[in-house]
Amino acid sequence: MSEKEKIPALADPGASKSATSQEAWRVFGIMSEFVEATQRLSAIRPAVSIFGSARTLPDSPYYKLTEDIARQLSDAGFSVISGGGPGIMEAANKGAFFGKSPSVGLNIQLPQEQSANDYQDISQSFRHFFARKYMFVRFANAYVVMPGGFGTLDELLEALTLIQTGKSQKIPIILVHEPFWRGMIDWFRSTLVDEQVISREDLDLIQIIDKPEDVVEAIFKHYESRGFAPLPAEREMLLNL
Repeated sequence: MSEKEKIPALADPGASKSATSQEAWRVFGIMSEFVEATQRLSAIRPAVSIFGSARTLPDSPYYKLTEDIARQLSDAGFSVISGGGPGIMEAANKGAFFGKSPSVGLNIQLPQEQSANDYQDISQSFRHFFARKYMFVRFANAYVVMPGGFGTLDELLEALTLIQTGKSQKIPIILVHEPFWRGMIDWFRSTLVDEQVISREDLDLIQIIDKPEDVVEAIFKHYESRGFAPLPAEREMLLNL
């Protein structure tokens, strides 16, 4: 069979051209998300991104803990960035909203619409997850990761991968509430390190902290000798993220 015979004929070449045109216009929509969000968020630094479960209820200890951390970060001069939705995201925005610095929500449009919480000084909406994830990394001086599910783990592992591979600047990555994260960290040590799929030094990218005031102190300690502005090499790194 010839190579030509192996390739199925298009039932409707016109439909293929239409689909290609739609894809091309979609690229412009993605570009507009990057441009608009970059312009709106350019003045919020220094900032801390907080992640955690959208399913956490307001009466949960995790909600109150997140709210306390966000309030202390806001009063210390950090804008607080969350995903803009319910649960931990709402707690983060709420704490910052009543603090001294901006509360920022990066909201995602989903088939089953995620409703934006009411505690956002700056609210930016996204259709594409990867554009939204880029903004979390691009404008964060630190990550604070509360208990959460797959989405929270996705954000955590994305940050660790970018820093590990030198595609992003090194920032504090702080896991809050040690009992929740203990099993994962033990597995990292006993399996990932022992199987040599990560280096033992990669675990140094993570801090586990339980108290709100210690979270703030750890972030300041990381930047005390260099300031919050990206260094020239880091600025170039972010441009090529």
